[in-house]
Amino acid sequence: MVDIGKWPIFALCPQEDLKFIQQACVFGAGNEVLYVTKNDEVFVIGTNSSGCLGIGDAQSTIEPRRLDALCGKKIVSLSCGSGPHVVAVTSEGDIFSWGHNAYSQLGNGSTNQALTPSQVSTNLISKKVVSVACGSHHSMVATSDGEVYAWGYNNSGQVGSGSTANQPIPRKVTSCLQNKIVTGIACGQMSSMAVVDNGEVDVLS
Repeated sequence: MVDIGKWPIFALCPQEDLKFIQQACVFGAGNEVLYVTKNDEVFVIGTNSSGCLGIGDAQSTIEPRRLDALCGKKIVSLSCGSGPHVVAVTSEGDIFSWGHNAYSQLGNGSTNQALTPSQVSTNLISKKVVSVACGSHHSMVATSDGEVYAWGYNNSGQVGSGSTANQPIPRKVTSCLQNKIVTGIACGQMSSMAVVDNGEVDVLS
């Protein structure tokens, strides 16, 4: 059961539905939420800044709305940035992103916001993604074979490309992770870290 008691936004949900929530991502200073039920349905509620609810418009909703594009996809990892933008990973290893995109944090090669989830596939076609982490305006994923790909805002080198130029599409991080197998990832607002199989923590730069 997800510990949702500390988030007031869940008071907008029918109380009998709360016991069916298996994972949730609360973002936008607690004003927006995406949650997944035990039967793999996906719902959203909130102010919908930059279309971050993924429902095709930028209208707020105080009632749960079904996010049809992701229902049945078996979401295994969720993360959000402060734009906000949202990235979801499915059990099949596919990635979907939507919301704010001024810094290419959606990984689709543009800077246009996205009002609905779209699959991120550039440089990842043959990869199975297992987890995602988002900073303020950048995104990072780990694959089943221990690789890391990152994209988006890069003013502090947080996508690990060796420069500070923004990265519009997923790019494999090699500078500090060459010949290393990554087992975990995390992002700060403008930083990225990876845990490798020997327990070492590497900061991307």
